[in-house]
Amino acid sequence: MVGLRGVGKTVLLDRMREDAEASGIHTIRVEAPENRSLPAMLAPQLRHALLRLSRIAKAKKLAQRALRGLAGFARALKVKYQDIEVGIDFEPEPGLADNGDLEHDLQALLEVTGAAAKEAGTALAIFVDEMQYVEEEELAALITALHRTAQRSLPVVLVGAGLPQLPGRMGRAKSYAERLFDFPQVGPLPPEAARIAIAKPASDQGVTVTEDALKQIVRETHGYPYFLQEWGKHAWDAAQASPVTLHDVERASQTAIAALDESFFRVRFDRLTPLEKKYLRAMAELGPGPHRSGDIAEQLNREVTSLGPTRSQLIAKGMIWSPSHGDTAFTVPLFDQFMRRIMPGSDWRQ
Repeated sequence: MVGLRGVGKTVLLDRMREDAEASGIHTIRVEAPENRSLPAMLAPQLRHALLRLSRIAKAKKLAQRALRGLAGFARALKVKYQDIEVGIDFEPEPGLADNGDLEHDLQALLEVTGAAAKEAGTALAIFVDEMQYVEEEELAALITALHRTAQRSLPVVLVGAGLPQLPGRMGRAKSYAERLFDFPQVGPLPPEAARIAIAKPASDQGVTVTEDALKQIVRETHGYPYFLQEWGKHAWDAAQASPVTLHDVERASQTAIAALDESFFRVRFDRLTPLEKKYLRAMAELGPGPHRSGDIAEQLNREVTSLGPTRSQLIAKGMIWSPSHGDTAFTVPLFDQFMRRIMPGSDWRQ
């Protein structure tokens, strides 16, 4: 069981799923948006996976039993999780995943699903993106269920991707999560890999990129995969002919930043309350970070304790994280520069 965190996680998650499917592993893929329950996300995907398993002759009986368990699971939890919407293919089996307690029922459901996958000679891989948005109670239930399938040597695996606060959230949900999962960090590309990410696709099209242009792109993007894509696109558009030069990259930087401001950064900014915006602007005043909580509070002329709820809300929204005790950092590179552009001057202090 693996929990990915860091930049480029979604791309890696999708590639891992493609590889799993190519190997004959049954997969389900969900993205955990805010304000949607884990049962609501999992139930339709599990139904689809179980219907596929039921077409395998030797697994048919167990897969159909799991579908009956899913029917009981959905009906029992519908009262609490009203966003559950799933087709019911079989009548519920009394006593199977129908207690109305998520931790107990999800454990029973994944057990019978894992048994069906084992009988079919395959495995079930559950891919969850943006996992930091799963409520702690639901996260605890999922960890418990996976712990049980691991104890029974059933082929059910979770690959979750999320922001850097994910390991801490999972540890708070269940203390043994650190032993149950691996947490590799998917960080910025190292300089040489970032250069290749720009130079090779261009070379494949018969276009070269000068060395100083490559260095500038790496410097501007900090190796962040999505930003490399943006700068590569805008540099390509800016260049009139091969090679792509430093001058092309300098022009591209203006359009790339403008595009990020209007989409990537702005979407995040618009989700914030006025106080949350001021908190992030105070962080930006100090630079890229990470920053001590006391230094941020000093910028706002507030006590550290009074800003605790705001900091917690920003962590929950995926805007910041704590790389070490008392430190606060942006989850996305260049966000400090965006905050200074969108809230210029000193009016934000008022």
